Amino acid sequence: MADQTTCFLILCFLALLLMSSLSTDAKILNITTDQSALLALKAHISYDPHHILTTNWSSNTSVCNWVGVTCGSRHQRVTALNLSNYGLVGTIPPHIGNLSFLVSLRIKHNRFHGSMPNELSHLYRLEILHFGYNEFSGEIPSWIGLLTKLQSLILVTNNFEGSIPSSLFNRTSSLQQIVLEDNQLWGSIPSSIFKIMSTLEVISLAENKFSGPMPSILFNMSSLQYIDLSNNMLSGTLPPEVGNLIMLTDLNLANNSFEGSQLPSSLFKCKQLQYLNLWSNNLKGKLSPEIGNLTKLTVLNLDHNNFEGSLPSSLFKCKQLQGLYLKSNNFTGKLSPEIGNLSKLIELDLSYNNFEALEYLHLGYSTPIVHCDLKPSNVLLDEDMVGHVADFGISKLLSDGISLTQTMTMATIGYMAPGESMDLKELFLQAVMCIAMEYY
Repeated sequence: MADQTTCFLILCFLALLLMSSLSTDAKILNITTDQSALLALKAHISYDPHHILTTNWSSNTSVCNWVGVTCGSRHQRVTALNLSNYGLVGTIPPHIGNLSFLVSLRIKHNRFHGSMPNELSHLYRLEILHFGYNEFSGEIPSWIGLLTKLQSLILVTNNFEGSIPSSLFNRTSSLQQIVLEDNQLWGSIPSSIFKIMSTLEVISLAENKFSGPMPSILFNMSSLQYIDLSNNMLSGTLPPEVGNLIMLTDLNLANNSFEGSQLPSSLFKCKQLQYLNLWSNNLKGKLSPEIGNLTKLTVLNLDHNNFEGSLPSSLFKCKQLQGLYLKSNNFTGKLSPEIGNLSKLIELDLSYNNFEALEYLHLGYSTPIVHCDLKPSNVLLDEDMVGHVADFGISKLLSDGISLTQTMTMATIGYMAPGESMDLKELFLQAVMCIAMEYY
């Protein structure tokens, strides 16, 4: 009998809790609450250049018909708010946290400022939070970790400062995109945030003030496709774990202080890689022939490092290359004829290296030529990517050590008029493709 009485009391208690919950939901789960929240936002807008909210957001019309508002067909509650690109100036009121059915919140490209109110943590259905290109300030709030369904967090180009809180993400995180670039964030990149995520595809922390090494655990996330850590103060070596990123298409580590005697061989296992930018670091050593494994590369930028040695001919197996930037290194040797395989190449910069690209002029032509005025403006490519050298006005022909110019001064020459071009074909084609070489 006692057991039955206990069970009865427990059931009564649970019933009371349920009724209380339903009573609470009845107060908040209605379109009137959503309308009040949005009108509070309207009141916090100090400048509406296109009069979007001024003329459209009115209590005389249904919230679901307001500009930027989307309602769900089932509950007729606000599920999406998109006020992007309206040039609005204002702050976010805490009332927005009452939009309990909100799945997507986008206000990019405005001039919202201040902080992100804690009440936004109540948006437990939220999947997309895009506050990019505004003027928010303060620290990135740790309550974002409470949004367990959040898939896309984009806070690019604001005035956030401080470090990334380790509590930003929780163990049930479903984040796929983290874009925090172009803020005032500093400190190390906490490895703890990567221990609990298995869904991350995009991470961009570029243009901040992060320092220290990259957490190697970052490269254990096989789901990653896009990494941009450029324009920070990161250091150390590129971890061999990078080879675990079998889905990686973009890797941008430009303008940091990474170092190492060579690129990790595991990098060349990332066969989906299309964009590789290591510009302006302290990397050195020879370029491995394994780079030819990256056959999907469209851009390779190794400018301003200390790479050396000759270019491996396997590089020219990367036939999708559209941009090849090797400026300001210590590369030497000849350019192999296989460079002609890069038929999709649009931009090529091999300047400030030690290539022997003019060897054909000096030794390969029947009568050696010294151009005397070779510069980027005098090296031309036609529509078939055939190289031509123009303006031979002060060049010299050498035969048995004797100059055949009319005069020994660096001036007029009798055998070729200024501006006339010469097709040097085949080997010289490969040589002069380095348009900006500035060899002399």
